[in-house]
Amino acid sequence: MSIPQSFIQELLARTDVVDVVGHHVQLKKSGANYMGLCPFHGEKSPSFSVSPSKQFYHCFGCGRNGNAIGFLMEHAGMGFVEAVQDLAQQAGLQVPRDDQSPQERARAAAQQRQQATLTELLEQAASAWRRQLPAHAHAVNYLKARGVSGAVARTYGLGYAPSGWHGLASVFAQYDNPQLVEAGLVLQGEEDGRRYDRFRDRIMFPIRNVKGECIAFGGRVLGDEKPKYLNSPETPVFHKGRELYGLFEARQAIREAGYALVTEGYMDVVALAQLGFGNAVATLGTACTPDHVHKLFRFTEQVVFSFDGDGAGRRAAHKALVAALPYASDTRSIKFLFLPPEHDPDSFIRAHGADAFARHVGDATPLSRFLIEAASQSCDLGVPEGRAHMLSNAQPLWALLPDGALKRQLQGELAQLAQLPAHELAQLWYQAPDTPGSHAAGARAPAHPGAGPRARHGSYRRPAMAQPLAGASMVRRADHALRLLLSHMAFLETLTHEDHAALAALPAPHGPLFAWLEMQWLEHGPRPWAVLREQLQDQEYDGRASGSQALAERVMTGSHAQTEGDEAELRCELRDLLNRMLVDTIKHEQSALIAAAAHDPQALQRYRLLQERRHALENTKALDS
Repeated sequence: MSIPQSFIQELLARTDVVDVVGHHVQLKKSGANYMGLCPFHGEKSPSFSVSPSKQFYHCFGCGRNGNAIGFLMEHAGMGFVEAVQDLAQQAGLQVPRDDQSPQERARAAAQQRQQATLTELLEQAASAWRRQLPAHAHAVNYLKARGVSGAVARTYGLGYAPSGWHGLASVFAQYDNPQLVEAGLVLQGEEDGRRYDRFRDRIMFPIRNVKGECIAFGGRVLGDEKPKYLNSPETPVFHKGRELYGLFEARQAIREAGYALVTEGYMDVVALAQLGFGNAVATLGTACTPDHVHKLFRFTEQVVFSFDGDGAGRRAAHKALVAALPYASDTRSIKFLFLPPEHDPDSFIRAHGADAFARHVGDATPLSRFLIEAASQSCDLGVPEGRAHMLSNAQPLWALLPDGALKRQLQGELAQLAQLPAHELAQLWYQAPDTPGSHAAGARAPAHPGAGPRARHGSYRRPAMAQPLAGASMVRRADHALRLLLSHMAFLETLTHEDHAALAALPAPHGPLFAWLEMQWLEHGPRPWAVLREQLQDQEYDGRASGSQALAERVMTGSHAQTEGDEAELRCELRDLLNRMLVDTIKHEQSALIAAAAHDPQALQRYRLLQERRHALENTKALDS
């Protein structure tokens, strides 16, 4: 989504940062500024300053600073666009989009109005169910028996939906309002059209987004009826694969504890908060997704997943591993906690105490160790076949990791476990076996079937060897090239066959994503990022959709993703990036050709041709310093 810089400036001019921060932090006037306790780190004396004249906040303790948009991104965990939309709504402004027609803007405005109406209806239901709770002794007694205090129940907004079929008819004057069905509060029979409440005789758990808006519910029975848990359906405001129960309530506790604890149920979250672990959140009846992990890392650099120790728990943990791997940078910690099969977090703490649970959290299995365990499952490492099988299991998981020290170290550990020299495993994983017609041993195969760039525009020669993204500079170049093409898809028209081949041949997740992007362009023409984002979430290709989606979200999220400016300058910037990447690829292939020259007479001729091409690229105006 491209937002004009002029609108950002107008929005900030109309927004008072004191009001925005004051909704989250208790501020007191101190001279020309306002002071309060910093929401980003624990402190007893106020060092957090908000300046109404500069429209800026700054903490003298931890150094965090920024404007109103930055505060919502840092404190509420919003993305850049989400923060802009939130402030614009408060200011009564419509966010313009350079990439939208007037008709698309009108539809977007109607959708925003619809979402605002649905959240209002959901909040009304939440308030009504909260009022019902103290009036029904059996519901209160159930919560007391589970150890939930009134204070914790109020923190999470727990309520009770009475057993009648039309309890919400007394809440909403127009029980036939179609938006009650759209919000997931009311069901309507297909044959007779009769309406009745979706939630009846259940403890109600409001599900809130990071802004604190009620967007859905989870309901739990008080006895042994089935289903034990009932969730809201997917609606225009609720997508269970993107939301986490309790995240809004846990934000400050996550910062104070230094990590987020991901559990499997609502009651786990509430019970853990009651027992001193207010940093717990839960997935919403679905496996952990990349969206969940991405959202968590807006608030912390450490995440611990808690699962039951049985087979189902291990399978759920494996899905969480796949979702988390693209985000496992060198500065982040991801761990997996497996409790004894007879316990969930609530029962474990009650049986062994909070200190014992805290020790288990500290001793949780690191991501690197769990990846090796998952890859080694059912493999006999005492024989070559078993070790080869282990590496086959590990490679697609390892490939999802971002480049860095962790990825390199893990490759070394896997090589040692497989009894292979590290350089041989690197060679095996960075290049495919030699195939007929390849230019040199190790020519890389297409990232996935049908992903060959320019497939419909005739054949062409791919680079003889894919250049691994070794080094931060190469990763930054690939990231920024991707950012420019996702923001300005029409730039694909200017790329040469050589460019397309080099980009698609990059290791996952970059290469498959570049190839997928070109296929979208060939089939549909230029599309805005918002449309591409939805397509990435819906499609699966080559078993690496999660890694590609996570990469796209990373490069397109935050203020750094605003690729605004003169289009001609941006095209030159992309050309410069691509030239540098091509030079790096050629250097990599030349090194391999030198090694092959002793037994391949054609290697030196190929080397000289590549040298000419390299000099031509290095002498172009785009590479002049």
